Amino acid sequence: MMNKEQFADNHFIRTVIDQDLASGKHSAVHTRFPPEPNGYLHVGHAKAICLNFGLAYVYNGLCNLRFDDTNPEKENQEYVDAIKEDVQWLGFNWAGKPRYASDYFQQLFDYAVGLIQDGKAYVDDLTAEQIREYRGTLTEAGKNSPYRERSIEENLNLFQRMKNGEFPDGSKTLRLKIDMASGNINLRDPVIYRIRRAHHHNIGDTWCIYPMYDYTHAISDAIEGITHSLCSLEFEAHRPLYDWVLDNIPAPHPTRPRQYEFSRLELLHTITSKRKLNQLVSEGHVNGWDDPRMPTISGMRRRGYTPAGLRLFAKRVGISKSENIVDMSVLEGAVREDLENSAPRMMAVLNPLKITLTNFEAGKTQSRSAPYHPNHPEMGERDIPISSTLYIERDDFSDNPPKGWQRLSVGGEVRLRYSYVIKCDEAVKNENGEVIELKCSIDHDTLGKKPEGRKVKGVIHWLSVEHAVPAQVRLYERLFTVERPDAVRGEDGNYLPFTDFLNPDSMREITAWVEPVANELAAESRWQFERLGYFVTDRHDHTAGKPVFNRTVGLKDTWQAKEAK
Repeated sequence: MMNKEQFADNHFIRTVIDQDLASGKHSAVHTRFPPEPNGYLHVGHAKAICLNFGLAYVYNGLCNLRFDDTNPEKENQEYVDAIKEDVQWLGFNWAGKPRYASDYFQQLFDYAVGLIQDGKAYVDDLTAEQIREYRGTLTEAGKNSPYRERSIEENLNLFQRMKNGEFPDGSKTLRLKIDMASGNINLRDPVIYRIRRAHHHNIGDTWCIYPMYDYTHAISDAIEGITHSLCSLEFEAHRPLYDWVLDNIPAPHPTRPRQYEFSRLELLHTITSKRKLNQLVSEGHVNGWDDPRMPTISGMRRRGYTPAGLRLFAKRVGISKSENIVDMSVLEGAVREDLENSAPRMMAVLNPLKITLTNFEAGKTQSRSAPYHPNHPEMGERDIPISSTLYIERDDFSDNPPKGWQRLSVGGEVRLRYSYVIKCDEAVKNENGEVIELKCSIDHDTLGKKPEGRKVKGVIHWLSVEHAVPAQVRLYERLFTVERPDAVRGEDGNYLPFTDFLNPDSMREITAWVEPVANELAAESRWQFERLGYFVTDRHDHTAGKPVFNRTVGLKDTWQAKEAK
C-alpha cells in the first residue's frame, strides 16, 4: 500500500517540476524508466524506479516503461520479463503498454535521413579504432574524417545501402556532423548508426543497422512526450548532444523534454556493475541473478526484502548531485523497519541444545497461546505447546557465565518465552566435555506471573521437541569482505580482481527447528524468528511440508557491532 508521503522528500528535481508547473511550461508530469534489457535490475535501478515512478505518482502524472533495446547482441527476452516483474513487484504500474526503442526504429531512420538531407550527418568508412584516433583527447582537438565532406546524394545512397545489408558489419557508420574541435568529446561527430547483423529479441531480423543510445534516447523521449528525462550524473556530459539532436530534427511531439541528472547510488560491500554481476553469475560465484546475496531486485526479493522497505531506502538515500555513497546498514535498516511492523512472529531454534524437564507432569504442566504480532491482534494467535523435552538455542546456555549473564547456566533461572520459569540443575556432557543436554526443573507457579521472592531477568525462546518441525535455513552474510571490492589496488597500483574479495562465509545452510505453522506457509512468507531476525520462505525451493527459509536481516546491525570491535 503506497501513499504520497513515501516520496515526499524535497529535492532539486521536485523544485524544477514545481517551477515548470507553476509557470505553465508543462501542464502535467510525464517521466520514463528506460532500462537496457541486458541484465537484471539492481539496487541502483530500484532508486531510479522509485524516482521516476514516484514523481509521476506524487504529481498525478504518467511514467512509461521503455526498453532501451539498441544492442541486440547482449539483450534477450529473459531480461525483459524480469524487468517488468521487478517494476511491478516494487509497487508501480507503467502508463499504457511497455514501450521499446525498437518500436521507433523506422522513425529514427527517417530522422537520420532528414539529418543527411540537411547536411548534418554523413556516412563514414573509418574503422572504430580510426574513429578513436581522429577524435582527439580532452586537451587536443580531433580532426575531420576524410569522408566528412561526402555529398548529400552519396550519403543518402550509402545509408540506404547500409540499411539494405549491402556492407559488412563494422565497415561503415553514420555520424553527426557537429564539431571535431568541441571541448565536449561527445559532440565530436558522434556515431549514431552502426552495421550489426544480430537477431533482435523484439523485432527479429528486420534491421541490420542499429541506432546508438544518445541519438535513440533523445528522440524516444520526444516521441513519447516526456517532460523530465532523469538519468544518472555520468550522462551530464551527454546532455549537449541530447539537446543537439532534439534541436535539429522536426519536433515529433509538442512537449520538449529536458534532461536532468542526479548522482548514482554507490552501495558499500557490494557491486552494481551489470558486467561484473554477470561475471558473478557466469563464473558460478553465485547461484544465478536472483541469488539472495546479489544486489539485484530479484535477489533482494528472494532474500526477503520488501517493496516498502526498498521504497523507504530510496527515500532515505535521497536525490542530489553530490556523491551518494551509502552503507549497507542503511538498506538493511529500512527493510528491518518495515518488517518489524509487518512480519508475524514464530519461534525457531537454529543451533539446538536439548533440555529435559525433570518435573514435567502431563495434565498439570500447561501451555499458553501467544500473538503472532504484539501490535497486530488481527494477525491472530497460536498455541505454544510444552512437553518434557525442549530445544533451546545453544548460545543461551553458558557453562562458565560471564558477569551480568542473564540467560541459562547451572543453578540459574530463566523464563521460557510465553511459558514458565525454569532452573538448570545439571549439564550433561559427552566424553569430549561438550554439553549435550540440560536437566532443568519448572517452577509451576510462574505461568503468566512473576516468581515469588526473586527476580528472573532472562527470557529465552524455545521449542517443544514433540511439536517442532525441521526446516532448511540459509544464513546469508554480505557477499564481499571489503567496502569497495572493485576499487582495491595492488602494490603495482593496478586494480585487483573484485572476485578476490568474495566472502567465503556469505552463505551457510543448516537444519533448524521451527513452529509447525512453517509447514503450512506459501513461498515468500516473511516472518520474524523471535530474538534471531527476519526470515522468508524461499520463492523457489520452499514447499508446504518442507520449509526452506532465507535469513533476510538480523534484529540489529550485527556488522556495525563486528566492525566496532
